[in-house]
Amino acid sequence: MPPTLASLVHHSALKLTVRAGEDRLDVPVRWAHASELADPVPYMEGGELLLITALKLDADDPEAMRRYVKRLVGAGVVGLGFAIGVHYEEIPKALVDAAEHEGLPLLEVPRRTPFLAISKAVSAAIAADQYRAVTAGFAAQRELTRQALNAGPEGLLAALASQVDGWAALYDASGAVVATAPEWAGRRAARLTAEVERLRERPAPASSVVGGPDNEDRVELHSLGTGRRPRAALAVGTAAALGTAERYAVHSAIALLTLTTERSRSLHAAEQRVGAAVLRMLLAGQPDHARGVAGDLYGGLLDAPFRMIVADGGAELLTGLAEAVESAAARAGEAVLVVPEGERLVVLAADGGAAVGACVEHAAAREAARAVPEQDAAAQDDLVVGMSAPSGPIGAAAAYKQAEQALSVARRRGRVLVEHEQLAAGSVLPLLADDAVKAFADGLLRALYEHDATGRGDLVASLRAWLSRHGQWDAAAADLGVHRHTLRYRMRRVEEILGRSLDDPDARMELWLALKATSAD
Repeated sequence: MPPTLASLVHHSALKLTVRAGEDRLDVPVRWAHASELADPVPYMEGGELLLITALKLDADDPEAMRRYVKRLVGAGVVGLGFAIGVHYEEIPKALVDAAEHEGLPLLEVPRRTPFLAISKAVSAAIAADQYRAVTAGFAAQRELTRQALNAGPEGLLAALASQVDGWAALYDASGAVVATAPEWAGRRAARLTAEVERLRERPAPASSVVGGPDNEDRVELHSLGTGRRPRAALAVGTAAALGTAERYAVHSAIALLTLTTERSRSLHAAEQRVGAAVLRMLLAGQPDHARGVAGDLYGGLLDAPFRMIVADGGAELLTGLAEAVESAAARAGEAVLVVPEGERLVVLAADGGAAVGACVEHAAAREAARAVPEQDAAAQDDLVVGMSAPSGPIGAAAAYKQAEQALSVARRRGRVLVEHEQLAAGSVLPLLADDAVKAFADGLLRALYEHDATGRGDLVASLRAWLSRHGQWDAAAADLGVHRHTLRYRMRRVEEILGRSLDDPDARMELWLALKATSAD
C-alpha cells in the first residue's frame, strides 16, 4: 500500500512527532513537498505532505494561521511538517490550534532531520508500493492465464474475482450472462444487462463505470473483441475503486478473454462454412451425406424434428437475429445451424427448442418497435422472417420452400415473422389483398363492370350470386329476385363478354377469387 503519515511517523530514522490530527494519520501520502510561500495552494495537487520552516509566515498570529491551514485543507494537503530549531524553537501555539481545529495532521520535524530525508522516505515507499503492485500484477496475470488454459472462461472469472476481492461476470454477444464468479453474483450481473446493451452499441474497445444494482458495489464494464461490434462484455464489481494491482488483473483478464473471443470468432466462421455445406446437401436431398459432414457438430440436430428459418433484412438486423438465436442455443446446450446467404440468413433449429423461441421473441420485439412512431422510417427496411413447419432431413427442401413462402407472405402483410403453419390454419382470402392479384381481378372483370355501367344489366351481381350458390339456378335467381330464365340469359352474356365457359371449374374459381379481391377494396 502507498505510504501514510502513520508510516512516516513510525519511520525510526525520521524522528517525527505528532502535534495535531492524531486520528487522521492513516491518510495516504502522494508526495512530500517543501515550500516557504505564504500561499503554496496554487502549486498543490492534493495528497501532499507540506514541509515548512515558517520563513514567511506570521506563525504566532492565530487569525493568519487559521486562514493558512484552512486553505491547505481545501487544497487537499494531507499533512503539515514543521521544522523546529530553524526560525522557531517550537511549533507556535497558533498553528497547533489551527491544525487541531481543521483536523489537519501536524508533524514536528526535529532540526537534525532534513526535509530531503522525508522526501526520500516518501519516494522510496511509493516506489516499493509500485513494485509490489507490478509484481502482484504479473503474478495475477500468470494465474489468470493458467486458469484460462486449464478451466476456460469460468476459471478465469473465478481467479479474477479473487484478485479484486469482488465478483466478475461474462456476457455473450446478445448481452446475456454466460458465467459469473462467485455464483451468488448471477443476480447482480443479470440486473446490469441494460447497461451492457448500451455499452455494446459503442465501437470496441469501450468501458464504463456504473453503480451496482441497489448501489451494492462499484461495477466496471468492458467490451471484448477487436471488431466494430463487440463480441462479449466483462463486468467487474468491487466495494471500492480498483488499486494498481487489481487494475493489472482486470487488464490481463480483458486481454485473455479478447483472445478467447477472437479465437471463437475464427472457429465460428469455420462452423458456418461446415453448416453451409450441410445445408446444401440437405436441400439437394442427400441427408446421409449431410450427417457425415456434420458429425458431432450438427449431428444431433439432424436426428430430431427441426424448423427451417429464412430471414431478410440489413446486415445489422441479420447479425442481431443470429446472435439472439446462437446465444439462446448455447445457453440451452442445443445445436443450431446458422448460415448467412448474401442478404439472407438461414437457420436450422430444433423444433420447440430455445433457438426457435429466441427467434420468435426477437421478431416480437422488432414488431413492437414498429408501433413506436419514430421507428416508422427504420421499419421500412426491417427484419422479415419466414419459418417452416416441423420437418426432418428428408423434407429439408420442402421445409426451405415453406420458409420462403412464409417469408413472402410476411413481407406482403408487413409482418416481421410468419410461420408456415399459420398460413395453412388460416384463410387464403387475406392473400388476395396483394396488388398483383387485385390488378388481375380488375382486368378480368373490367368488361363486366363496363357493361353494367351502361345500365344494360347487372352481370357482376348475377355472377356473384350464381357462383355463391354453386351454379344452382333457382336458389341464385331467388337471391337476386329474378326469374331463372333471366339469370340464364345473364350468365350467357357473361360467357360471351369474357370469352370463358362457366362450365370450366378453373374459370369459375378464377372469377370467384377475382370477385373476392375486388370486393375487398
